[in-house]
Amino acid sequence: MPVPDIPVLAEEDSMLSRKFGREIANYFSGSPLNRLSFLRTDHGFLKSAFSHPSAAFLLLNNLCPLVQKDPSHLAFATNADVVPLTGPDPFGKSEEDMIKDYNSEETHPVILFLGVDEKNLLPSKVAAADAFQYKTYRGSPYFAVDITPRGNYAEAANKLITGMNERGLSWQDNSPRHQGLHWGQAAMYGQARALLDWNARNPFCAQCGQPTLSVNAGTKRACPPTDIAGGQVRDRKPCATRGTISNLSFPRTDPTVIMAVVSADGTKILLGRQKRWPKYWYSTLAGFQEPGESIEEAVRREVWEESGVQLGRVVLHSSQPWPFPASLMIGAVGQALPGDGEKVYLGNDAELEDARWFAFDEVKEALQNGTSSLGEATPEGWKEGALRLPPQTAIANRLMTAVIEGWCIPENLPPKI
Repeated sequence: MPVPDIPVLAEEDSMLSRKFGREIANYFSGSPLNRLSFLRTDHGFLKSAFSHPSAAFLLLNNLCPLVQKDPSHLAFATNADVVPLTGPDPFGKSEEDMIKDYNSEETHPVILFLGVDEKNLLPSKVAAADAFQYKTYRGSPYFAVDITPRGNYAEAANKLITGMNERGLSWQDNSPRHQGLHWGQAAMYGQARALLDWNARNPFCAQCGQPTLSVNAGTKRACPPTDIAGGQVRDRKPCATRGTISNLSFPRTDPTVIMAVVSADGTKILLGRQKRWPKYWYSTLAGFQEPGESIEEAVRREVWEESGVQLGRVVLHSSQPWPFPASLMIGAVGQALPGDGEKVYLGNDAELEDARWFAFDEVKEALQNGTSSLGEATPEGWKEGALRLPPQTAIANRLMTAVIEGWCIPENLPPKI
């Protein structure tokens, strides 16, 4: 699979950049859209954006995105394509009326507002005079629609899927092993996948167990107080989410720490492998952050639990959205304490099959000739028995690259001001 370009942020001369260097962007970040999140409850805005000629729709079937014949680029449907499934005016009612008219016997596809392409960077390019405009916001609106056949709209969804297939378009595997999308569109897909998956996983209220309704343009689940199923309004049992307990109504993001661990003398990197991984394939250590724990503490705890190595200083490097299903990978670089602090011991947590120190030169060679996604064939230039590593679309790769290129060496840092 061709390796897509990674996000590159524009250079800028600022106090922070002069001190800490250029900001790092990772795969699944760098969306070209302005999310305009504060307009998700404005159904006048959503109604106009949905029906505008420049509106584009990313379709996901079982979380697999629709792609062009060149699978590195997403394919987008038009309003005319999706209306038989969504209806012509899915945002015609206000959010309050949607909740008031809730009918548990009806099912509707989740429609997610992704944002507006203000810079005309994406396929739905239009002349400036024809661009969508709402108040001071101008550009092409983008939505995502979950067209997985379900309930009373299954037939319409199947017709839409068949129609897209007949155009020669296809559905990309949504496995994290397949990361071939152009980076800006990968960010759009990541946003859509995480939110549509969250909606699909949460059809019932986590507080009271009753069915919920997708609102806020796909970014909130409401627990309605009434139900008009059967043509008669009936009260549903009380639920705390209708009062002050709102955190259950919004999508969750799971913070996960991932770290490049450097030896005390700054010449080696600690890498580990799980038993299910291909032979010779290693990566940086990682683990979920626990409640009541700082990022730095989580890095030290996870490294010690998985490898027995004890860390001193921990520095944050960059982060990566990881929509499988909803993690935020928080990348860090940590340095081992000298002496016993560097001893590898796998007896605490049985997660890793192996963990060992690799010299910088060996890691550098693997970054050049031995990277591939899990499940992919060995890359060209790789020699049997040599170290294998994740591709540059993985933050693990970017952390190792940063260390090898001297990111954490004081003399290689930008001068103080």
